[in-house]
Amino acid sequence: MKKKIMNTKYIVILLIFMGVTACNSPEDVLRDNNIPIEEDVQLPALIAGEADFSKYVSVGNSLTSGLSDGTVFLAAQEKSFPKILSEKFALIGGGEFTQPLVSDNNGGLALNGTRIASPRFAVGQNDCSGDPTPKRLDDIIGPVTVSTDIVLNNPTGPFNNMGVPLAKSFHLLAPGYGNIANFPTAANPYFIRMTGSTPNASVLELSMAQAPTFFSLWIGNNDVLGYATSGGDGSNPITPVDGPPGVGFNQTYGAIIATLTSGGAKGIVANIPYVTDIAHFTTVTWDALDPTDECQADLAEQIPQLNAQLYGILKDIFTAYGEPDRVDLLTTDGPNPLLIYDETLKDLSEEIRTILSNSPEFALLVQSFGLPVEAVPLVAGLFGNAYGTVRQTNENDLLVLTSGSIIGTVNEFSSQALQGLGLSKEVADQFSVEGITLPLIDKWVLLPSEQSEIKMAIDNFNTTIETAATQAGLAFVDANALLTELSTTGITSNNFTLTSGLITGGAFSLDGVHLTSRGYALVANEFMKAIDATYGSNFEASGNLVDIGTYPTNYSPLLPPQ
Repeated sequence: MKKKIMNTKYIVILLIFMGVTACNSPEDVLRDNNIPIEEDVQLPALIAGEADFSKYVSVGNSLTSGLSDGTVFLAAQEKSFPKILSEKFALIGGGEFTQPLVSDNNGGLALNGTRIASPRFAVGQNDCSGDPTPKRLDDIIGPVTVSTDIVLNNPTGPFNNMGVPLAKSFHLLAPGYGNIANFPTAANPYFIRMTGSTPNASVLELSMAQAPTFFSLWIGNNDVLGYATSGGDGSNPITPVDGPPGVGFNQTYGAIIATLTSGGAKGIVANIPYVTDIAHFTTVTWDALDPTDECQADLAEQIPQLNAQLYGILKDIFTAYGEPDRVDLLTTDGPNPLLIYDETLKDLSEEIRTILSNSPEFALLVQSFGLPVEAVPLVAGLFGNAYGTVRQTNENDLLVLTSGSIIGTVNEFSSQALQGLGLSKEVADQFSVEGITLPLIDKWVLLPSEQSEIKMAIDNFNTTIETAATQAGLAFVDANALLTELSTTGITSNNFTLTSGLITGGAFSLDGVHLTSRGYALVANEFMKAIDATYGSNFEASGNLVDIGTYPTNYSPLLPPQ
């Protein structure tokens, strides 16, 4: 392969000189002005080294499947990182690469005609400011049809891309994980599409049935990510570090590697990024209440009342008990923190109830709500229950991306409950505003203690992954370091700089967790570099890394369905 190398500034100079020295050849002009002449650089031919790419199988979760913008859709699947790799492998003996393609570019899933997963996100406009914002396709272009039905139109395998969205490490070993009879409690709708006539076969069994000569494995993200995206509320626990295969991460991962390499296949594995490097946890800021923001202009008028009826009361009580920093008054001059529950704090519910029950000022406040003075003990108890373990957010807290859709909205369940106790709808709504008067519950916030749990698990899992790769002689990609670089300095490739910013960063898709097609192209390049280093191939030296600029970052809401 020949590669032409010439600095673009010299091209501009050449054109200028050609204009004034038209009688001379371009080469003469360059020589006369001491400008380097373009050279033909002969790149080496692409070689596979020790690797055999004739049967490539990719194993993993949503990052392997090509999931982007919150779902699986055709355009993104065709640019999954395993698909990109397979196209390069095909140049040196790689075979056909099949994927469990969905039916359209809308995304989402249906079960016998009933939607069970929503269409993709696309870039819409903020209803207030007009700024770009992720929205479901339905909310941008109107109702869309989800045509990928796990009962009516599953594709026929086998599939080289065995990336199963939502899968954790132990799911790769689980029989029946793709059996529709087990749905929804113990089966995965995406894997149901892939099992065909063998519904009880595991992901690993279907992978090995193809006798891979080379594999990629990127698994483990969901073993901690589910806990993180649910705010660490316990509904989706972290996978135990140790336990028998199919339970503990270490033993499960070891069993997967042993199986994948049992036939002599070579391969490559990647580790797990920190959640603090993912746009899903860095987009909604801890100081999201900003009365100077045009979309929150009404907050400025409400702040004096909020300080008088809630924040001032709580600050006085917390200060009296030696915790003055738990709550501060809101300001109209700039951003303010959110009000959240923190189960790690001392519960001062009873202290709040006692102080307020005996406060003449609080009695007047209760009467201003339209309640009799006899209701003071009841309302004091409500304050205690509602605010006993609250504090305001700080720079150490992480808000999940989905919290942005509920912050500042009225929680109807809370409002109805307060109305049932005799408060007017106006007052009940006033004390039911998410993140302002109603503290955000655990599912919306990752506390520092929860972040520590996640980091410890990731560090343990990543040690297991790298050790297994080393012992088995496999190529290894440090995805953790790659995403940290994205979130700090950004990564420049082919004159494009990717960062972890949502929408504008180019690396993360609109769900804030999965990558854009350009992000997957970057990952594919990192995989090829690691394969070069371990197996003696030369994807990079032969000029066969992909140009990430040819891969999109956002897909239009008007992308044709097929």
